Order: sequence, then C-alpha cells, then structure tokens
Amino acid sequence: MKATSGHFILDDTVEYKDLAEVFPELLTTFLEETNQLPDDDDVLQMFIYLNQRALDKNEKPEGYNRKGRMRMVFPIGSNQFYIKSVAASTEVGRMGEKLSKILANAGVKHSLEWNALGAGAD
Repeated sequence: MKATSGHFILDDTVEYKDLAEVFPELLTTFLEETNQLPDDDDVLQMFIYLNQRALDKNEKPEGYNRKGRMRMVFPIGSNQFYIKSVAASTEVGRMGEKLSKILANAGVKHSLEWNALGAGAD
C-alpha cells in the first residue's frame, strides 16, 4: 500500500505519559528503518532525552520533525501522532505497521489511519 502519512490515533484513555516507556523503541526504530539514524549516538540519546522529558511530564513531545525522508509529528491539540513522507510510498505503510505493532505490544491502545492530513496540517 502506498501512503504519504500514517496516523496513530490514541485511545481516549491514553495520555502522553503512557508513551514514555515505549518511546525510545519507537523513535529508534523509526530512525533506523528510515535511514535517518544520527551518526553520533550522543545525538540520538539527546533526541530520546528531550522527548522523554516531555512525556514524563505528560506533555506533547517533539517527535522527529526535521527535514528528511520522513517525519514523526505530534500535532498540538490532538491525541495522536503521525509519520509523514514527502511522497507516497510503500515505506510509509511498512513503517506504520511496524510502529503500530510496537505500540500494541506495549499495551498502548490506538488505531492506525492512512493519508488523514488536512490542508496545511504539516
């Protein structure tokens, strides 16, 4: 399946702090699978630390919203996060399914939707 975005709609009972334990695996898997893993492990640890700090406070994390092949975005005012590619590809579908499985294995209730970005939503 080709898609430009995959949206992880979190259950109403899920709070940001519920993602704290699984977030390092989510981010590392995302960066590894999209070939965006930083060369320096300290940089990866910084990304994890900054996001983890927000999650531990039950606040919206940054995700990985840098220029690159794919982004992981936590939009303001929404109980979801999404991955987005610059072009429709099967990689988005594969990555979405992989991250969804990680969330499910961690007991984070969610649903996965495709191409649900509205105009100007990035």
